[in-house]
Amino acid sequence: QVQLVESGGGLVQPGGSLRLSCAASGFTLDYYAIGWFRQAPGKEREGVSCISSADGSIHYADSAQGRFTISRDNAKNTVYLQMNSLKPEDPAIYYCAPGFMGLKVRRPCREEEYDYWGQGTQVTVSS
Repeated sequence: QVQLVESGGGLVQPGGSLRLSCAASGFTLDYYAIGWFRQAPGKEREGVSCISSADGSIHYADSAQGRFTISRDNAKNTVYLQMNSLKPEDPAIYYCAPGFMGLKVRRPCREEEYDYWGQGTQVTVSS
């Protein structure tokens, strides 16, 4: 059974950092592209970052560039999103999902190219 579990969210002050984890089961993560997306109240889900399974290509949303870093640990079947310099506009539920088989990662990371969404992890930024 394909399953993704996001973790690592929480409450952090503006300028602080969090590392989100996306642990996969039921499939081998390194065969797939992985995307991180977020959804804030009243807004559509948007792509934050995505990473390919083959050539290592990485893309970031403009809002994440320079602050967030996506990475893989294939031995742990896990993808991470390191978030630094968090801003009041970053709070949202953050989701990870694998891309469809054979997906060629491109900018921007497109929600419709990913499936098997996890339950999400809540990120709150407040002073």
